[in-house]
Amino acid sequence: MAERRAAIIGAGLGGLALALRLAVRGWRVTIFEQGPAPGGKMNRWSVDGFRFDTGPSLITMPWVFSDLFREAGVDLADLLELRRVDPLADYVFDDATRLRVSASLPEWLETLARFEPGGERRFFEFMNLGARIYELSARTFFRTAPFEPPDRDALAALRHIPLRRAWGPYHRSVASFFRSPHLRRIYERFPTYVGSSPYAIPATLLLIPYLEHAFGGWTVTGGLYRIVEALVDLLARRGVEIQTGARVERILTAGGRVRGVSLAGGATQPFDVVAHNGDASLTGALLGLPGAAPMPEAERSLSGFVMLVGLRRRLPEQAHHTVYFSADYRAEFADLFERRLFPDDPTVYVSMPSRTDRTVAPEGGEALFIMANAPANDGDSWDEQQVAAARRAVMTRLRKGGFPDLDPDIAVATTWTPRRLQLAYGMPGGAIYGSHSHGWRRAFLRPSNRERRVGGLYRVGGSGHPGGGTPTVLLSARITSELIRKHEGQ
Repeated sequence: MAERRAAIIGAGLGGLALALRLAVRGWRVTIFEQGPAPGGKMNRWSVDGFRFDTGPSLITMPWVFSDLFREAGVDLADLLELRRVDPLADYVFDDATRLRVSASLPEWLETLARFEPGGERRFFEFMNLGARIYELSARTFFRTAPFEPPDRDALAALRHIPLRRAWGPYHRSVASFFRSPHLRRIYERFPTYVGSSPYAIPATLLLIPYLEHAFGGWTVTGGLYRIVEALVDLLARRGVEIQTGARVERILTAGGRVRGVSLAGGATQPFDVVAHNGDASLTGALLGLPGAAPMPEAERSLSGFVMLVGLRRRLPEQAHHTVYFSADYRAEFADLFERRLFPDDPTVYVSMPSRTDRTVAPEGGEALFIMANAPANDGDSWDEQQVAAARRAVMTRLRKGGFPDLDPDIAVATTWTPRRLQLAYGMPGGAIYGSHSHGWRRAFLRPSNRERRVGGLYRVGGSGHPGGGTPTVLLSARITSELIRKHEGQ
C-alpha cells in the first residue's frame, strides 16, 4: 500500500495525540501550527528561573495519558513523573470560612461530618451517582462519536441510564445532596472545568467531581508542558513533521473530498486526510463555505483573565490549589453569561505549583497562576484600563480572603486576557472550551469528530466531541483515530 499522508491543523494536545496514533499505524503526518511552539493552550512561559504553565494546571484520569504513551510503545512513567495533589484544594468563602478538601477519603469524611450532619452518607450517594454516570459515559460518550452508529456495548449500556437526580439542572442536583451552602458552592464550581455555568448545565456533569474524588488530581514534575515536550519527542522519532509559524488558510477539496491544504503565502500541499485541531466553528471558513462564521457570543464557553506572577519570597501557608469564592455566585454567572461582563466580584483560582514542585521557581521564590473567569466577547478591547480594573477586582477578592499583598515582591509577571487568548490560539473571543455545555444538545451533541460534508475531513480537540479538558481531548484523539481507521482503511 502506498504511503498515505495526513495533515493536522493545530499542534494542541489533541493534534499531537492524534498525530502519534496515526504515525504508529504508518501514516506520514505533518502538523501545521500557526504559533511559535507546539502545545496550543497547554503551553509555557519561562523567564528568570520561573516556569509557568499558561493553560491547564491539573489533570485527571491519568490512565488516559498512559494509554496514549502505551500506544507508542513506551511507558509514561519512564518519561514523566506524575504527582498526586493533596489536598485537592483549599476553599475560602466570603464569610471567612475556610475548608480544605483532602485527597484522603477518611480526612474528607471527617470534614464533611463537621460541616453537615449526615454529610458522609449523602457524599457517598453523590459519588454513587457520579460513578454510574461515569460508567455509562466510558461505554458510550467517551468511546464513540456523535451521529456514528452505536456498537453493541454502547446499546447495552444505554439500557442502564441513571434516572433519579441525573437529568435536571446541575445546581439543583447538588442541592439535593448537600444542605451546607459551603459544600454546595464547592460542588457547583466543577462545571467551570468545561467553561460552563452550574445554573445552566445538565446534572450528568456530576461525573466531573466524581472523577476528581475517585481518581485524584495530578500534576507533572517540571510543569504540565512536559507532556507536550514528551509527545513532540515521540513524534520526532516517528518522523512526524511539526511546522510552526505555519497558518493554514484553506482546506482544499475536489469531488466532495479533501485534497490538501493551502498555507498563508500561497504554498499548497496534497494530503489524503486533514484533521482540524482548532475551534470547530472555524472549520467552515477553512472550507470556504458561504456565510461561515465563528460561533456567536451567546454560545461560547468561558474565557479567562490570568496573571502569571513570580515572587521573590515564599508563601508557606498557601496550598497548591486555592479557590476564593465571590459573595454571590449566581450573580457572578449572570454577569458572565447574561450581562457578558467581567464580574466586579469574581471567584479567583490560585495555583501555586512551586508549593510541591521546586523545579518551577528559583530558590526562595514562588510561581503563581491566578485566574478569574471572563466572558468571551468580541467587543472587549482589554486595553490598559480594562486590564487594570480586572486586576483590582481580582486582588480585592484575594485580599478579602486573607491572601498577602504581592506587589512588593513581584519579580516577573505577565497577563493573559481573552483577547490575547483569541489572538494566540484562534478561539472566538478567547472561548477556552469552544461552545458552552448548557442544555442537553450542547452538552452531548458537540461537533462531530468526522465532517460529513467532506470526505477525509476530521476534527479533534476540546471544542468538539467529547469536550474540553486534557483527558477528554486525548479521548477525542482516540475517537478520531478510530474513525480514520474505519473510514479511510488505515
